[in-house]
Amino acid sequence: MSAKDAPPPLPEPLLVEVADSHTHMDLQSGTVEEALVKAAAVGVTTVVQVGCDVKGSRWAAETAAAHANVHAVVALHPNEAPRIVLGDPDGWSRQGARQGGGDAALDDALTEIDRLAALPHVRGVGETGLDFFRTGPEGIAAQERSLRAHIEIAKRHGKALVIHDREAHADVLRVLDEEGAPERTVFHCYSGDAAMAEICAAKGYYMSFAGNVTFKNAQPLRDALAVAPLELVLVETDAPYLTPAPFRGRPNAPYLIPVTVRAMAEVRGIGEDELAGAIAVNTARAFDY
Repeated sequence: MSAKDAPPPLPEPLLVEVADSHTHMDLQSGTVEEALVKAAAVGVTTVVQVGCDVKGSRWAAETAAAHANVHAVVALHPNEAPRIVLGDPDGWSRQGARQGGGDAALDDALTEIDRLAALPHVRGVGETGLDFFRTGPEGIAAQERSLRAHIEIAKRHGKALVIHDREAHADVLRVLDEEGAPERTVFHCYSGDAAMAEICAAKGYYMSFAGNVTFKNAQPLRDALAVAPLELVLVETDAPYLTPAPFRGRPNAPYLIPVTVRAMAEVRGIGEDELAGAIAVNTARAFDY
């Protein structure tokens, strides 16, 4: 195994336990049990496992049912919706090449997400939203239709809504305004600037910061974190992606949350225990566990 592929070392444990508000253990190496033991060893005692398609959402629900400290969030990722409707000829999404199934196929997939969202150990609907980075103009209608359906599902089941927003800030905020956001809405891997953080704060949206807040070029994210109300701040790994510096490029996992928490505490100018305590309360409130 090259150094680039090697898992980073265990960080110093946090003294106040926190939750990883967004992770993908189905995409990480090793077993769920191994991931949870490693995370708990450094004070990360709760994880929110997020689905991105029907299969991943079923897996999230099953995993949460089997582990008391795992909570599930289920959805069709914004890039999954256009693939269902239009097809995925290059098989980019790990499911092989797929034919487009049109709106009927999207409806079928949304029906299954709706069924999963009703389960008690499923605490949220997401990650849904808009992604103008990976999906071109032809896929935007499917993304927006899917987002509106997920908002309705979250509200009907009284679950949190978890938003994926990539290069689509104004449109995501617009759709949330048009549909009426659920009572608890989380911007996962928050990617806006300080001005957007003020809009989110005014609306009571949670902002979850990932390892990219530690990247050299991420000053706008740090500026957003500096102005976000403490009671709306969460932390996540989005593992196996977005590994915090100095381990950028190596595999991420829930046990690396302390690295990001310490960087965030520095930005806020508060102690890591105070920040961890706030994050723990906020995550439980956001996902109602």
